[in-house]
Amino acid sequence: MTSKKRYDSTMTEHISTSLVARSLSAVWHPCSQMKHYQTFPLLAITHAQGVWLYDDQGRRLLDTVSSWWVNLFGHCNPRINAAIVEQLNTLEHVMLAGFTHAPVVELSERLRELAPAGLGHCFYGSDGASATEIALKMSAHFWRNSGKPTKTNFISLQNSYHGETLGALSVTDVALFRDEYGALVRQQATVPSPDTRLAAAGESAEAFALRCADALEQHLQQHHAQLAAFIVEPLVQGAAGMGMYHPVYLTRARELCDQYHVHLIADEIAVGMGRTGTLFACEQAGISPDFLCLSKGITGGYLPLSVVMTREEIYLAFYADQTARGFLHSHSYTGNPLACRAALATLDIFAQDNVIVENRRKATFLNQITQPLREHPAVKNWRNTGMIWAFEVQSPHTDFAQRCFALALQHELLLRPIGNTIYFMPPYSISEAEMTLLVERTLQLVEELSV
Repeated sequence: MTSKKRYDSTMTEHISTSLVARSLSAVWHPCSQMKHYQTFPLLAITHAQGVWLYDDQGRRLLDTVSSWWVNLFGHCNPRINAAIVEQLNTLEHVMLAGFTHAPVVELSERLRELAPAGLGHCFYGSDGASATEIALKMSAHFWRNSGKPTKTNFISLQNSYHGETLGALSVTDVALFRDEYGALVRQQATVPSPDTRLAAAGESAEAFALRCADALEQHLQQHHAQLAAFIVEPLVQGAAGMGMYHPVYLTRARELCDQYHVHLIADEIAVGMGRTGTLFACEQAGISPDFLCLSKGITGGYLPLSVVMTREEIYLAFYADQTARGFLHSHSYTGNPLACRAALATLDIFAQDNVIVENRRKATFLNQITQPLREHPAVKNWRNTGMIWAFEVQSPHTDFAQRCFALALQHELLLRPIGNTIYFMPPYSISEAEMTLLVERTLQLVEELSV
């Protein structure tokens, strides 16, 4: 085991390193206030293996958040590495407008076999926000092509997150991301979230979900003539602090969208590819959406890729002689062969290693060993869906998220709290020994943060 080196809270030595200094000079980092890096750690990662990241000071960190929820089978996975290298020696890229290639065809065919019934057509983008944009535009354009041009509005859940491009922000209900750009965004309506944390005292998760579905129905009754689609993060609302809810909400939402002729967009960018305990979260509600958005884990965390899957009847609404009736949306790297080959290797691992079943065993193990953490008096709202765990910490510290991040580094953990919510979304390759370390160190961390 690598010796444990502590992170000094000021990180002055670390920030003075050459790579960090060069980064602060030349790189504008995402989701950051750059000035904070004068006193807050910017970590220079030099290499990674499995669930571990290693920095330029020789310290290791357990990647408990899968590097922003993307890494499924560990860093430097030999099977995904080999697939990319093989593809690199054959075809690195070709435009997909007017051309095609084996990796994108094979990936589309594989996804069609695996996805909920009826999703037979794949349209590719580069990232999650792009997938949201594609689905929104495709839905509204469908209704226009179908003779219903007034159906141009969208609804999403309270506290929803669907990306940070302007179209995606219109259906994102996280003030931190949306409000600064409000003048540029066409604001859309939200409906109550079925997040179980919001239920009344004594109300079951299922009853609360159905009550929220009633509110959705009321909105659809009043506005369906102008609504193109309802977009939802199935089972888990990530940026809301891993808000989890009962699948009956999705079942009811599918019924209501059918009844009022509104598309259902399932944003599985974060929760797809096995995260919730099934390959696709929608499976747990027994539904098939009109649009399924995938990204993040689809390439195992290796390369940018997103895909929107949709139905035959939607595809056929664009199939015509006139160019203007076609779906006029493109990305330069759409369907990139290297990314598609990484995605195919990722799907191979799912199939060959029986990953969904193995993940359930790992989830059971982690839930068993977390009893002391769950019972800590500062821990509230412990919850788990598949390979996602989350809980809130009662703490006197107003700077909880930053303090937690800095202290976690001292315990060899990479944690990125959302407010007072600590969550785990580790790579599926995490071992029992690594899970035990994660739980033991987090318990120590909670002790420190609760006083």
